[in-house]
Amino acid sequence: MLETEKQEILLALSRGRDALGAAVAGVSDDLAVRKPIDGGWSILECVEHVDVSERYLQTRLSSATRVERPVANRVREGRMLERGVDRSRPVACPEGGWPRGRFGTISAALAKFDEARAETVKFVQYFDDDPRCWVTDHPVIPGPVNLMEILLTMAVHPARHAKQIEEIRTEIGAKHGAH
Repeated sequence: MLETEKQEILLALSRGRDALGAAVAGVSDDLAVRKPIDGGWSILECVEHVDVSERYLQTRLSSATRVERPVANRVREGRMLERGVDRSRPVACPEGGWPRGRFGTISAALAKFDEARAETVKFVQYFDDDPRCWVTDHPVIPGPVNLMEILLTMAVHPARHAKQIEEIRTEIGAKHGAH
């Protein structure tokens, strides 16, 4: 991986984590378990989902297969960054990524995600090959994807759910008078 790409991915991973942290800042455990009136996930469930997804995508990194020639789709990579945080486009979550009540508190869920994110960062720091020469599958994107695409997904995924958490906070705050 080019050093510039490595630094860009590390920065994007950090920004995704920061967005998630900012979204849950000040959220009490009581607020974290409240669900929107019209259904959907609670804040705690969103953070659980982000953790479960990070861990699943790590398995995609470790099970990738090296190919001779890079499999690159720069247009798709750009779209992943752009659309990854676009909440106007619903993305169905595969059942394996659904929250199942694994955490009792928002701090426990965030701490587990932080552990997983640290492993992802370590992977990037020590990866010294072309990520586009490694292919795997993705739970939502059809066909083979390269490791750059997996890493981009991992980078923006927490930011997408940070926006969802902000939406939930607004709705619940308006309904319950708390933030």
